[in-house]
Amino acid sequence: MILNIIIGIVCLLVGGGLAYVVFRYVLKNRYNAMMKEAEVEAEVLKKNKLLEVKEKFLNKKADLEREVAQRNQKFQQAENKLKQREIVLTQKQEELQRKRAEAETIKENLEAQLTVIDKKKEELNKLQNQEREKLENISGLSAEEAKERLIESLKDEAKTQAQSYINDIVDDAKLTATREAKRIIIQSIQRVATETAIENSVTVFHIDSDEVKGRIIGREGRNIRALEAAAGVEIVVDDTPEAIVISAFDPVRREIARLALHQLVADGRIHPARIEEVVAKVQKQVEDEIIETGKRTAIDLGIHGLHPELIRIVGKMKYRSSYGQNLLQHARETANLCAVMASELGLNPKRARRAGLLHDIGKVPDEDPETPHALYGMKLAEQFKEKPDICNAIGAHHDEVEMTSLLSPIVQVCDAISGARPGARREIVEAYIKRLNDLEQLAASYPGVTKTYAIQAGRELRVIVGADKIDDQQTESLSNEIAKKIQDEMTYPGQVKITVIRETRAVSFAK
Repeated sequence: MILNIIIGIVCLLVGGGLAYVVFRYVLKNRYNAMMKEAEVEAEVLKKNKLLEVKEKFLNKKADLEREVAQRNQKFQQAENKLKQREIVLTQKQEELQRKRAEAETIKENLEAQLTVIDKKKEELNKLQNQEREKLENISGLSAEEAKERLIESLKDEAKTQAQSYINDIVDDAKLTATREAKRIIIQSIQRVATETAIENSVTVFHIDSDEVKGRIIGREGRNIRALEAAAGVEIVVDDTPEAIVISAFDPVRREIARLALHQLVADGRIHPARIEEVVAKVQKQVEDEIIETGKRTAIDLGIHGLHPELIRIVGKMKYRSSYGQNLLQHARETANLCAVMASELGLNPKRARRAGLLHDIGKVPDEDPETPHALYGMKLAEQFKEKPDICNAIGAHHDEVEMTSLLSPIVQVCDAISGARPGARREIVEAYIKRLNDLEQLAASYPGVTKTYAIQAGRELRVIVGADKIDDQQTESLSNEIAKKIQDEMTYPGQVKITVIRETRAVSFAK
């Protein structure tokens, strides 16, 4: 339709019939040629598509055949495995049946043998009964009576021998233990250098002249009041020439007041504002010195890994005293004694030295606890992650908790050695004399005691008894009773040795 329209338009434009015919013929031929070409190309495309589809079909078919072959192979392998397992199971079943048959045979044989054994056992019992009856007729005793007599005789003999063995072992242990303990303690004391530092509750500050006293007191006493308030001490200014007394139960505060006074007197500027400034500065210096002392002590003793707060507490011991004995020197001495004694006993000397150094940390608390110092020290050690045996040694060195490690008795003994040695601690004369009298009177209260003597500064008690009133066996019992009563009723440093002496004297006169 469109072609005819185009031809018509061309013919109108050309204006002739012949041209219309020619042009239509040419277009028709051209149209036919294009159609043939399109048909050829379509046939070629069709053949190509058919070839592609055929090729894909063949590829798919090959893949499927290959997959089927693989599956058949797997099925064949599984079938072979099942056949092998079936063969193995069959063999095992046959073996089980064979063993079951053998077990049945063995069981029958055992039953036959048991029957024979039972018969022989019955015969043996009959023979034993006959023999027992013959023996009972001959001895006139039944079997039970004979057995009881034999048991009693063996029991008495065993008791006698056991008592003899026990006495020998106890005597030998006493001799060996006493000798070995004395050797270890003496060697430990000899290897440790001891130092003694007596501390009081007052510190005397020396000045060059009485003129300085007035400057320290200040107008209407304002300087001395400011110093007492800032340092927390009591300052006594009396008629003592060239001396001022600083009084306080806390040695750290006394030391701060002494150093502050020294700086103020040397500087010459003494007024309340300057006093507060100097006291604050000295407090910082003393705190730094406490930490440095703790670190130096730990390094000197070869103790590592202490918590910083424990180091500060150890340094603070320098300014504390216990019964007149400097606490830090006591702790160092106890630590060295513990190390030596632990080495002698084959234990770890480093752990023993650590426990000895920390055993009295409960005596320098920042607050005022109500618990005993050993329990408070154990609580501090647990708080700062010390080992359980160290904590137990701290808490048990005064028997306030049960000892659970070998370090605990070592620390207890070394603490007693350091605190009880002569000259280590100051003791009031009246209390010392009263303790000796109490010892003698306690021993004299027992019947049969004629004289008592407290010797070795109260560390040994000699008790003389009458030979006609107490025998040798009772002397040992009396010694134990006196020791127990002293332990329960009296307080004393170290230990007290009780020696009971019984002697017989024969006196005659030649005339």
